[in-house]
Order: sequence, then structure tokens, then C-alpha cells
Amino acid sequence: MSSAWLEQLDLLIRSRTPIIWIRSLEEERVEALLAQACQRLGGRLLLRWDFIDGLSGSPNRLGEAARNPMLALSCLEAVGPEQGAILLLRDFHRYGEDAGICRRLRNLAQSLRRCPHTLVITAPDWSLPAELEDSISLLELPLPAADEIGQLLGSIATAAGQPLEAAVLAQLTSACHGLSEQRVRAIAARALARRGQLGATDLAEVLEEKRAAIARSELLEYCPSEASPADIGGLDALKQWLEGRRMAFGEEAQRYGLPLPRGVLLVGPQGTGKSLTAKAIAHSWSMPLLRLDVGRLFAGLVGASEARTREMIQRAEAMAPCVLWIDEIDKGFGGDSRSDGGTSGRVLASVLTWMAEKTSSVFVVATANGVERLPAELLRKGRFDEIFLLELPCEEERRAILNLQLRRRRPEHRIPLEVLVDRTAGFSGAELEQTVIEAMHLAFAERREFTEADLIGAASQLVPLSRTAREQLEQLRQWASGGRARPAGRLRQVTNSDTR
Repeated sequence: MSSAWLEQLDLLIRSRTPIIWIRSLEEERVEALLAQACQRLGGRLLLRWDFIDGLSGSPNRLGEAARNPMLALSCLEAVGPEQGAILLLRDFHRYGEDAGICRRLRNLAQSLRRCPHTLVITAPDWSLPAELEDSISLLELPLPAADEIGQLLGSIATAAGQPLEAAVLAQLTSACHGLSEQRVRAIAARALARRGQLGATDLAEVLEEKRAAIARSELLEYCPSEASPADIGGLDALKQWLEGRRMAFGEEAQRYGLPLPRGVLLVGPQGTGKSLTAKAIAHSWSMPLLRLDVGRLFAGLVGASEARTREMIQRAEAMAPCVLWIDEIDKGFGGDSRSDGGTSGRVLASVLTWMAEKTSSVFVVATANGVERLPAELLRKGRFDEIFLLELPCEEERRAILNLQLRRRRPEHRIPLEVLVDRTAGFSGAELEQTVIEAMHLAFAERREFTEADLIGAASQLVPLSRTAREQLEQLRQWASGGRARPAGRLRQVTNSDTR
């Protein structure tokens, strides 16, 4: 645990902060940290209460106030002022809506300031009643830091009689970053039960544990991908930029003084390769890909959306290093926040603050089909490392995409592409792929191999988005022309043939 967090906890207790809410799921870790604080602060008494077992920590009062949360709030009254005490209440946030409990907490907030006792409530989330907001101080408990995980794994391995080598311990510590202490203990217990020792072979177990955590979440989707930059036609400038950012995750870059990359915003019409690029980044960087549908962050209860956002961030950091793909961010944050009571604005602010301040290796790839609905604060410089415009492919890029699609299905194809490239001006990458598939359907129905004529015929039947949404495309180009976004492909002059 960082010294800053411990100092903050000690300060709150010494300054007689009456009620502290420690936001965390890790009850055992909270209890251990409070026990250490009691020792540091002159041997204070640590009492614990939960609804089932009642009070513990005092031999003469075991089980007191079981199934009676109101009586639990009186447990500190029997402790004399000559000895400071901390009462840890588990799951007590569930009773905050009760009028009597709420009133009692407000009374305690006043009386506890006159004696060296502190009430601590541990809960992962709590929608505080308005009347309690000024009475309770929030202290966020971060996930275990690298030194905590290293000490824990080292002590477990030593206790098992098989101390870890420094290099293996460093690998396991890095892999376990973002997991709770309880999860780390569970992984170590399974390794000891299986082989009697910890080792480098447990790295796969750690990754599987992280994948399982994502699967249990309704917020993020784990997306295995086999795509690579070679599967993307064109976008040369974007590919070159991404290769430089990949190098910035290494230790050499950290020693050089480079910060960890934040992420990239990909803007462009549908079918220009934004989603495929996100998948290719994760695969080529050997990182897991997590997909976030922004709509899943929003819940009906007051405060629930902000809680789901915190959970999403925690789960993403648990998978670090990873790529977080925020799909169609313009749909999630493009509405009027006044219509939802400001919820979308607060969620967006939380995401942007995290992106600006994060120290974990989570690379954010956000995709958007347009910018007219995106809030200005999202497009401000510094939110993302860069914003790229994915344009409709030019002639050279269309040839590369068509050749890629044909070779994927017919590795030895000899179909000439000159006429087809000309006939598909204004087509997106997805529309070029659909042209090839449609030509194959036409030929397969006649039980023959598809030809250039089939491809040209399929292209003539497809009406590209550049014709049906010409105004939106022109608006996007005008926005990007002011230097707000970099072109993802080669610099070129847009001609009428690209949108005809």
C-alpha cells in the first residue's frame, strides 16, 4: 500500500473524522490495514461487526448486536474515551436508507468528534442519502500495488518451501497487477494444490483469471482477434504512428522519460476499417482486446452509472496491459446530458479524467462515425494522443483492399483490377469486401468460378454510402481540414471521383 494512502487514513483517524467510508470489495484487506493503523496510532482497539456474527474484537462482547444494525451503532459507547477505538461495519451501506439508521449516523457524526473513536464502513458502492453526504468521508482503496503483490507472492512461495527467483517473481507480480488480494491468493492456492509451488507456468492461470473476471462483468466484452495490420488495406500513416506508440510501452521508453500512451480516436464513415484497426492493434501488440459498449454504463438508479464506470475502469486496469476499444463513442456520449439529469456528462468526465491521469498500460481506441455529436471536451488536445480521420480509400488503396480480399479467398487469383478500381470510386473498405462476396454469390449460383465481369456487375448494383450520405461526409472532411485530425492514409487531394 502506498505511503500516501496510509498517511491519509492515519490523518483521518487522528483528526477525529467520525465516519469513514472505505470503498472496496476487499474486506479482509481493509481489516488488515485498519489493524496496522491501530498499532501505528498507539494501540487503538479494533472492533468488527456484521449482520450475521455481530460484534467481534472484544472477548467479553462476542456476538453482540447480531442481526441488529441499530444496536451495532451503540457498540462504541461501551469503550472508554481513554482508549481510542475503530468500529468496522461490514455491509452497513444496505441500511443507509432506513430513517432511524440515517438519524443515528448523523448523531454519531457529531458525538464522535468529541472522543477518539472512529466508525469505518466498508462497501464497494453506496448511494449516500443527501443528509449523510457531509457526515461521511470517502477513502478509495486502490487495488494492491506492485510491491504489495510481490510481497504477498514471495511470502506464499517461501511458506510453501519453494522461494521464487527474482525474475519469476517480477513476471508474476506484473501479471497479477490489477487483481484483488483475494484473487491473487486464490491463484497461488490453486498453483500450490496442483504442483506444490509457484512458477512461471502460472502466468497462463493469471490471464485466465482475468478473462473470467471480464466474462463475469456485463460491462466489457473480451474479443479474441486474429487480425493484423497486414489485413488492413491502406491507412499507412496510421499504421506507422501505431508502430511508434507500441514501442512506448517498453521499459526503454520509460527510462527515456516517455509517458505511457493514452489512446487514439478514430473518426470516419462506416466501413473504413475503424473496428478492424482496433482488433489489429491488440493482436499485433500481443494485448487482450476489451470492447466497451458505452450504453452498458448507463443504469436507471441514481449514482449507478457512475458506479458502473468505476467498475469498468477497474476491470480494464485488471487486464493491463490491454487495449480498451470504446465502440461508437459518438452514440454513447453524443446526446444532450440535460435530458438524463447530467448522468452522461458525469460519466464522460470520469472517463476523461481517468484517461488523462491513468498510470496503467491501458491503450484506449475509441471509434466514431461522425463528430457532430461528440462533446467538445472529448476532442480537446490531450484527451487522446492523436485523432485520425479514416477517409474513403483512394485509387491506390482500393486496389490494395481488393487485392487483399481476393487473395484471402483465392490466393492465386489473376483477375485484372484496373476497371474494377475505377468503377468502385467512393466505396468504403467494407463495401469493397461486399463487392467481392456478391460477385462470388453470383458465380456460385451458376456453379462456376467468378470473373472480372462478376465483380464489375456486383459493383454496379451496390450504392455506396458516399452517395447516400454525401453531406455528412463533406461535413466530416471540412471539420478535419482545419487540423483537428490527421489523415490515416496517405496525404492526397480529394477529387470528385472519390464521391461520385
